[in-house]
Amino acid sequence: MSNVTRNHKDNVFCLLYRDKRNLLSLYNAMNGTAYEKEEELEVVTLEEAICMRVRNDAAFVIDSRLNLYEQQASVNPNMPLRDLYYVVEELKKIAPPGRLHRTTKVKIPAPKFVVFYNGAAVQPERQIYRLSGLFFGEEKEPELELKVTVININPGYSRELLEKCESLRGYTVFVNKARGKKICGVKPGEAVREAVDECISEGVLADFFRENREEIVEMSIYEFNQEVYDEVLREDGEAIGLEKGIEIGRSQGIEIGKSQGMEIGRREAIKNLMDTLHLTVEEAMEALKIPENERIKYTYK
Repeated sequence: MSNVTRNHKDNVFCLLYRDKRNLLSLYNAMNGTAYEKEEELEVVTLEEAICMRVRNDAAFVIDSRLNLYEQQASVNPNMPLRDLYYVVEELKKIAPPGRLHRTTKVKIPAPKFVVFYNGAAVQPERQIYRLSGLFFGEEKEPELELKVTVININPGYSRELLEKCESLRGYTVFVNKARGKKICGVKPGEAVREAVDECISEGVLADFFRENREEIVEMSIYEFNQEVYDEVLREDGEAIGLEKGIEIGRSQGIEIGKSQGMEIGRREAIKNLMDTLHLTVEEAMEALKIPENERIKYTYK
């Protein structure tokens, strides 16, 4: 294991890839390489960047590349901006600002940004998020760009990558076991414990789950907390609706647009829950905590 201090904000992905062996195997699977020596990989994961209080899941240097890996269970188009914050802090450590006044070039490792997505919302197998997509206006040739590759590791996606990387495959098995049990009504803590025990008995990352069982259970209860999950879904849906509402507002008045946009956002959030978790419209509205007196607007016939 690396000597990076564990943090209460860790999740199972972070814990799994604090082991350099697993991190090296993931890098090899991603890049078609065959590195075997753990000392060739230097972990530089941010624990808490100065002032900004940001933290990334796994950052490491190998083969003259600075790799920043993140796991996300929600759709987050802001990852390019987050990664920009991360990479600036990383580069400050690798090339301290005082060295930039030299007349010779200060060499830095080429950064590469990857997000492993395993949320409930339906997403493509691979997609690219761009920093320029967050600019207020369109820039044909942006002078500052940052690209993040988002890889869907949900069941049915990225099979070739998962076949190459045992640790990532085992992680997805665990997540899907725990998530499936929760959907069936098992309480979060018990769902996680059962998923861990099944992985151990089935030989899925058995040593990892056996050695870190209690820590994994504690992390995952928080990670799979239904109230937090519902809150994220509700906020995402309302944010989508607000964006659409602002567009409507340009032609119909801002207040009307916001109201209509909120309704659109809720409809999309309801549909997302119905499609991904196979809930009825009533169950979806209950999960999203839509007021009783407003539910008639969202009832599908």
